[in-house]
Amino acid sequence: MNFISTRGQSEPLSFSQAVAIGLAPDGGLFLPEKLPDISGQLANWEKLGYADLCFEFLRLFATDIEPAVLRGIIQKTYGGFSHPEAIAPLKKLEDRLYVLELFHGPTLAFKDFGLQLLGNLYEHQCAQSGQGITVLGATSGDTGAAAIHGLLGKPKTAIFILYPEGRVSPLQERQMTCTGAENVFALAMDGSFDDAQRVLKEIFGDHAFSQQHRLSAVNSISLARVLAQCVYYLSAWLRLPAAERVNVEFVVPTGNFGNVLSGWLVSRMGVPIRGFKVATNQNDLLHRLFTTAEYRSSEVHASLAPSMDIQVASNFERFLYYALDENPARIRTVMAELQAMGAYRFDMLNKSTFSSSRATDEEITGLIRKVHERYRYIVDPHTACAFKELSPARISVVLATANPAKFPDAIRAAIGGAPTHPTLEALKSRTIVKHRLPADAGAIKAFIGKRAV
Repeated sequence: MNFISTRGQSEPLSFSQAVAIGLAPDGGLFLPEKLPDISGQLANWEKLGYADLCFEFLRLFATDIEPAVLRGIIQKTYGGFSHPEAIAPLKKLEDRLYVLELFHGPTLAFKDFGLQLLGNLYEHQCAQSGQGITVLGATSGDTGAAAIHGLLGKPKTAIFILYPEGRVSPLQERQMTCTGAENVFALAMDGSFDDAQRVLKEIFGDHAFSQQHRLSAVNSISLARVLAQCVYYLSAWLRLPAAERVNVEFVVPTGNFGNVLSGWLVSRMGVPIRGFKVATNQNDLLHRLFTTAEYRSSEVHASLAPSMDIQVASNFERFLYYALDENPARIRTVMAELQAMGAYRFDMLNKSTFSSSRATDEEITGLIRKVHERYRYIVDPHTACAFKELSPARISVVLATANPAKFPDAIRAAIGGAPTHPTLEALKSRTIVKHRLPADAGAIKAFIGKRAV
């Protein structure tokens, strides 16, 4: 299978090639040339364990990797999860309400599903080619930690993660800055996550620099991340009672649109999912989009759910590609107007399968308290957003995107105490190593140039 750019001005690439470079040379995002129809496979996949299901799904896309090699990469990826049987356990809170726990990976967040896989794919590519790779990413919190731990100490790799200084939780920062690994560089930047993301795209837009240092992206724009995340939607759907599958709505806390996009792609491949609800915090770009059909960026305001403090939803371009009839010329027009004007109105969004909600910081605190009182279950601030305005007419599967122990202050304010986790507690005694840099592509390229492999 080949992979094409949403903007239509880059040559089709194999799976491994698309994974290696991350962002398409024309500035677009990679997608499969044609999505497979998996509807006929669902009955055969129903009893598979998570790793085997992941293999059967990914082999449809990673056709340039030997099946035995791919299976080994997948087994290595999910062998380090603390819930070895289910990997992504589906818990029933009450009739018509489930939680899909996605925080049992090494950094306690859903980003581990894609980034542990991506790290192992990079390791395989480096071993095959004999060349190193320089990995660059921007994070609003969990992505950076998961990306770093996916590449921790791997030979022939260096990873540089940009994050907004003072705008991630203290434990998220420690996960990035207390590894002690020589191939890890945590870059604390002035400004917001959107500033970090803008700088990242500018650096990748310098093709000479990108090729010289063999840059690859680990942000949610990564093809491997999106496909890896498809699997937990598929796994959850297959574990629901058969009578509930036709009426299920996945409720997804999201800011960058990558998580919910993965589920939507599964539905386009033939899995009959009724709908998707996008749950946002007070930085409600996506809620405003699905309410008014207008994409309009505004100022980012720090919140209790920092991983969603975003006003540029990078993965939305992939959704647009299909919504605009897979027409790259139209994509280029829309993206150019968005860049120039910061806004665009989409008539076709009214026909989509998405709904949305918005939760302020005050509401997040109240939702954490309400969930705990009603179900004796603790959710992190991001997951709490998903419990607002659940549909009584549908089966709701809420995606729990992070372990609540990563946000002790927010949890303590809501319920009077906070859970702990041994891996997080161990970080508190370690030395923070980070590098303060301005939100300037030139300064960051200079820093990378001296340390890239």
